Amino acid sequence: MKYYVAFLFQLMVWSVFTLASWLSKGDRMVFKVITFIVFFYLAFLLAKSIIKSFRRTMIITASSLSAYGVLQIVLDEMVK
Repeated sequence: MKYYVAFLFQLMVWSVFTLASWLSKGDRMVFKVITFIVFFYLAFLLAKSIIKSFRRTMIITASSLSAYGVLQIVLDEMVK
């Protein structure tokens, strides 16, 4: 159950990242990369505090980031 909770919290973090990147459309790519790194770190720390295992935290973070990416691609295609 705690893996599912960590996954959902990370999806919330990625949603806030989407909002932040949408609000900063005019920024240069360097700042967008820095923003991504900050949100990745926050998502990792959030899952690490719930799960307490580095390996499983990395797996959950990678899977939530993959789900976020797939969801973004699907939604972009639906909007076009």
